[in-house]
Amino acid sequence: MTASERATAAGLDDEAVLLVGHGSRREKSNEQVRTLAADLEGRLGIPVDAGFLELAEPSIPDAITGLAGTVSQITVVQLSLFAASHVKTDVPLAVQQARAEYDDLTLNNGAHLGVHPAIVDLLDDRAAAVEAELGVDRETDDVAVVLCARGSSDPDANGDAHKLARLLYEGRAFSRVETTFIGVTEPTLEETLHALAKQRPDAVVVLPYMLGDGVLTGRVRDGADEFDEEYPYVSAAAGDPLGTDTRLLDVLGDRWQEARTDSVDMSCDTCKYKVELDGYEEDQGGARAMLRALTHQAEHRDRDDVDDEPHVHDAPETHVAVCTNQTCAADGAPAVLERLRQAARDSEACDARITRSSCLGRCGEGPMVAVYPDGIWYGGVSDDDAEEIVSSHLDRGRIVSDLVDQTL
Repeated sequence: MTASERATAAGLDDEAVLLVGHGSRREKSNEQVRTLAADLEGRLGIPVDAGFLELAEPSIPDAITGLAGTVSQITVVQLSLFAASHVKTDVPLAVQQARAEYDDLTLNNGAHLGVHPAIVDLLDDRAAAVEAELGVDRETDDVAVVLCARGSSDPDANGDAHKLARLLYEGRAFSRVETTFIGVTEPTLEETLHALAKQRPDAVVVLPYMLGDGVLTGRVRDGADEFDEEYPYVSAAAGDPLGTDTRLLDVLGDRWQEARTDSVDMSCDTCKYKVELDGYEEDQGGARAMLRALTHQAEHRDRDDVDDEPHVHDAPETHVAVCTNQTCAADGAPAVLERLRQAARDSEACDARITRSSCLGRCGEGPMVAVYPDGIWYGGVSDDDAEEIVSSHLDRGRIVSDLVDQTL
């Protein structure tokens, strides 16, 4: 039984997931979110699309719009490591606005990745890889680990980083596991490494607690390399970020199930928006959190200068709808959708928004792909046809005649 058949049998054929990432100017980081979305779709057997808070497309509202016409329930799952302002204010605001716009759509808002056994297991493997690189063994050598997170202005998020480090330490033979940050808060990576040098361990394993291999991960690696050069009596190296390891799918699957069963567990006792914490008194209060979210959202609206302001989301020249209803899905529509999106991303000339569609009324002749405002419907499209549709029709306005099903 395929994943799609299992989903239908479980009554999930009218449900979809929106995996929300932060968004980056580095397309490689955005591709990681899309890859995880595709892998999660294979795991759950229901449609999973990617959306972004900022700096990348589609935005959360656009992604919800793309799914709203095909399903009656969408569960938002957040690809954030800790619960800071994006998780607590920005995503809930976008979900609430979508609920007001779509009366007949059920929207569930899920939690962040957070502290999870699968992530602890993944970090343990990342540490073992660095140990092998350095030629040390935690069982016989004095091996210290430094878990380096991004850092936040939210004390609750920073506290979870410390909890994760402690769980990594428990039951393992590391001499110690320290928590540090690459920005925003203290202690910094440099401070932590220099303090560790005084204890003269045999090796220091630095784990960048980040999803992608981006700018911050590079800073962590540079910090580890500089420390290794400065202290020749301590071997040090940085490991890989979390990446697209399949264990993340275990976490995302749990967060999806929690959200759709109304059992999301968020810490409110240490949330700076809900309780008065020393040094964060001005942040307390739901109105302040909402104002911050609205202000942040306004900062990413369309601007006049696209080059200087990369947050612009102008209307596309073309809208492409791919039927992913039951019959077309069984004929390979999800693969067609992904290949079209990939080809469009690879093209420098294509300006199209490619979304899912519910039944287009041509069952048995699909997968169906409709291109508007041209009014061209393609039928029997395979994933191998996707690049030709993009390169010929979407790039140069030349209809792929042998795929045309009808014109409107």
